[in-house]
Amino acid sequence: MPNLKKIETTEAPKAIGPYSQAIVAEGKWLFCSGQIPLDPATGEIVGSGDVRVQTRRVLDNLKAVVASAGSSLGQVVKTTIYLADLQDFAAVNEIYASYFGGVAPARATVQVAGLPRGALVEIDAIALLS
Repeated sequence: MPNLKKIETTEAPKAIGPYSQAIVAEGKWLFCSGQIPLDPATGEIVGSGDVRVQTRRVLDNLKAVVASAGSSLGQVVKTTIYLADLQDFAAVNEIYASYFGGVAPARATVQVAGLPRGALVEIDAIALLS
């Protein structure tokens, strides 16, 4: 049986379905669920129609989840970015680059037909524990 630990923090929005914010596997890998631009305090989407504002909120949420597990964005090895519109790619890249200095994680970016609550962007991550 694998060694799994659920990660939860109030610094990021609580899960809006039957999943965990993140899971630590075997004490060294952190698998983070996708974050959408929900304000942790209100549970409401921020930045309606503004992908830059939404991307900052998503990355702040992801940063909080990673930190609550004892890691940091500098330990993220892989992300996936889900965009409602691939035309937002450059704007998301600009914000994303400001969060990941040094060695940027491996990454995939895809356009999707829709995201929860009408979000424009969602990002998930895999990180090493510090």
